[in-house]
Amino acid sequence: MYHILGCQATRWILAFLICSLMVSCRQTPNKAVAENDAIASFVAKHWQFPVPPQGEPPADYSPLEASLDPQQCGICHPQQYQDWQTTLHSHAMSPGIYGQMVEMADSDPATYTICASCHTPLSEQLPFLETDGSYRNNPDFDVKLQQAGLICAGCHVRQHQRFGPPRRAELPPIPPGTKLPHGGFTVRAAYEDSAFCSPCHQFKSTDFALNGTLLQNTYEEWRQSRYAKEGIHCQNCHMPNRRHLWRGIHDPGMVKQAMTVALSPDAASYAAGDKMTLQIMVTNSGAGHYFPTYVTPKIFVQAHLLDAQGNMLGDTAQEAVIGRDVTLDLSTETYDTRIAPDASRTITYIQDIPSGATTLRVRIVVHPDHFYRQFFAAVLADGEAGKGQALLQEALRRAESSPFTVFEREIALKKARG
Repeated sequence: MYHILGCQATRWILAFLICSLMVSCRQTPNKAVAENDAIASFVAKHWQFPVPPQGEPPADYSPLEASLDPQQCGICHPQQYQDWQTTLHSHAMSPGIYGQMVEMADSDPATYTICASCHTPLSEQLPFLETDGSYRNNPDFDVKLQQAGLICAGCHVRQHQRFGPPRRAELPPIPPGTKLPHGGFTVRAAYEDSAFCSPCHQFKSTDFALNGTLLQNTYEEWRQSRYAKEGIHCQNCHMPNRRHLWRGIHDPGMVKQAMTVALSPDAASYAAGDKMTLQIMVTNSGAGHYFPTYVTPKIFVQAHLLDAQGNMLGDTAQEAVIGRDVTLDLSTETYDTRIAPDASRTITYIQDIPSGATTLRVRIVVHPDHFYRQFFAAVLADGEAGKGQALLQEALRRAESSPFTVFEREIALKKARG
């Protein structure tokens, strides 16, 4: 077994990677221009890690206006709150991530803080804060906010000031002199630009890489694609109509929108006794980054033959994997078969068709937590989980139940002569 938790660099990279996985789709481009100086400047200032303490709220704020609790935000923003509750952002402090971090809280607060930068970015979500090189208990720590993960305030509130995208054009104008809750909000175009997402979805050029490729490179993958040139941003696909959904690799609908599958030649032209040579072409037709983008998921392309009763003929089963495979200790990349935007990967199924075979079945099965399933199992088997054991056991259970079939086609074979 790999002794994983002994390496700080590995630990924080693994925790960082558990962020929601992004699979894009085609949408109408934003009006916001691609990254520019004003947007870059705002993003750099806005995303300080951890986000500095909010401080005292304005004297005229009600308790509701001063609250950082997403449930309180939901009183005036019910749709956004309901959407957020269904997302991985709201579970950014899930058993898998917290199960790793709970040990760090005592032994390695520096690494804990790095992990928390994206999973719980507000200072109020941290049990301790760094001051002059040492870590002290945080008097403003709120455990409820910590367990809520990436909350509304994480993206929208700084020093109790609210920030957001431009007001929808179809909304009626606000009458002059209207007193708005929390003083209204400050408009920033960055909220409609992919650059806003990059601090948590892109490693820096000096960060961890394998074979010359950063372990997390989603924003740069997008920048190199036609989507960036056409002004199609992360928000277009992951927040359609400004819905706070952030669907990704865990969502069958998003995965279906990301890919196109073509089979050739026609499998129905083969019969028992023939040698079948079938090409399965998977195209990244809708993701504005690699498909998939992270090392965590695997996409299994499977083909096999069935008999007349629908039973799989096991010796005809073949499988290919689309993904980036790395060892559990992150020391080695074993392969990278991911598909760049608008590119394709072709898998060839070659099989002598036995007598009794009547049908070809082609399937594509997504394992969104494939890496984590192995990782959690290894940590638990090594006895390295410590305080996080129960949490990682739950994380393993969730990872094991996450696979789903995103494509399946059955094609009847031609009947053999005579």
